[in-house]
Amino acid sequence: MTDEKRVIKKYPNRRLYDTATSCYITLDDVKKLVLENITIQIVDAKTHEDITRSVLLQIILEEESGGVPMFTYDVLTQIIRFYGHAMQGLMGNYLEKNLQIFTQMQERLQEQTKAVYGDNPIANTHMWGDFLKFQAPAMQGMLTSYLEQSTNMFVDMQQQMQDRARNLFSGFGFPGYPNGGDDEGKPADAPPSATTAKTPNKN
Repeated sequence: MTDEKRVIKKYPNRRLYDTATSCYITLDDVKKLVLENITIQIVDAKTHEDITRSVLLQIILEEESGGVPMFTYDVLTQIIRFYGHAMQGLMGNYLEKNLQIFTQMQERLQEQTKAVYGDNPIANTHMWGDFLKFQAPAMQGMLTSYLEQSTNMFVDMQQQMQDRARNLFSGFGFPGYPNGGDDEGKPADAPPSATTAKTPNKN
């Protein structure tokens, strides 16, 4: 992916103008640029607002509306539930890292096919088709195992953050936390709190 961004302007009539080629393009052309690993930036021609994300989401929406969607109902609803959640930022990083690892795995498989068949695209296409046809169950099992391990790691990380937050706020007397206004959770040799201390006997 190139460092220099290819600027595309979107006009009020919804037409997209590629400043690099000085011509109008379609949403499908934008998709092709993404597939070619070209870094793009889409701006509103009138307000100069960066609308790259909204256009990319539009491409994803059209792909998902096709015959072979990538995201299931459960995946979409789980993603929606993370919006506004305290873990929203962490979830975004988690998905990004997983996609990077998946891409690296795909690149390694492609390098192995080139080592066997060279740069012949036809041979590579047939090889990939045969490989996925016969190795699909094994690939699915490998991906399932990886996703389970990755999910468990995320859950453990979330639990560790909750434990740290609980330990951090326990000393501030917040209700619901250990040591939060009562003697629950105190060591056996700790002095009693002011509310539970017995009044000395004057007799």
